[in-house]
Amino acid sequence: MKKVSFAEYGGPEVLRLVDVEEPHAGPGQVRIAVRAAGVNPVDWRIREGQMQRFHPIELPSGVGQDAAGVVDEVGEGVEGVAVGDHVFGGGVHTYAEFAVLSAWARVPEGLTFQEAAGYPSVMETALRVIREVGVEAGQTLLVSGAAGGVGSAVLQVARDRGIAVIGTASAANQDYLRGLGALATTYGEGWVDRVRQLGRVDAALDLAGSGVIRELVELTGDAGKVISIADPSAPESGARFSNTAGSMSEALAETVRLISRGGLHIPIEKSYPLADAAAAHIDSQAGHTRGRRVLVV
Repeated sequence: MKKVSFAEYGGPEVLRLVDVEEPHAGPGQVRIAVRAAGVNPVDWRIREGQMQRFHPIELPSGVGQDAAGVVDEVGEGVEGVAVGDHVFGGGVHTYAEFAVLSAWARVPEGLTFQEAAGYPSVMETALRVIREVGVEAGQTLLVSGAAGGVGSAVLQVARDRGIAVIGTASAANQDYLRGLGALATTYGEGWVDRVRQLGRVDAALDLAGSGVIRELVELTGDAGKVISIADPSAPESGARFSNTAGSMSEALAETVRLISRGGLHIPIEKSYPLADAAAAHIDSQAGHTRGRRVLVV
């Protein structure tokens, strides 16, 4: 089968589409014929070697954590799913023609494989950081880098829970943030004052890794109420760096619940063929994403 792999850490040029043996579902797992795979910033951070301290891997390594497709192999002890079912979920090395998932759910009615593939890690991360930062209904959450996949999910989960959100993004994405229920402002010079004009900040999330941790601590007045998923140096300013995944099964269940209620929709910015994984990484790393990017198999 075809699989995207890299044999050394580096830029997008280290990605190769190679022929490898097919993986097989172990106990508690399913294998899918992949139809689409989600592209997440953590994918290129792992490829660059940024995450070695947190997620050591053995090279050569595959890429990807999210996928949607058709079940074609069911592991020992697995119930409630059968060959031929359409599922989406989390696993390993999902930039491939076949992938093994350790957590999955049925693709919600009306969603394409491409749409479904971009939700798993995005929603797991959004739910995790909202929980970890301790923001509650009636409070205000500041989200730096709010227009990407995780930011889009955070805004919609927060809206569902009665949490107000102030979001920063590029000028082109201001209406997009407002459409998701956020108070929106641009980043860049003067952004701290613009946020202050929008109201009190009870907690803050850094989703872009753009060097704003100290400002977020200043705005909240409490470093313990600031979490980053993109800046490993956050603890140097007293904030937290969140890198340990929570329950993917719970995240998928919440994804299905919100989608079924019409409370969650994250657009696909762009889709790419599997052979163009490097281009997908280049675009993801460039930022300014509105929603998600996916590979089509």
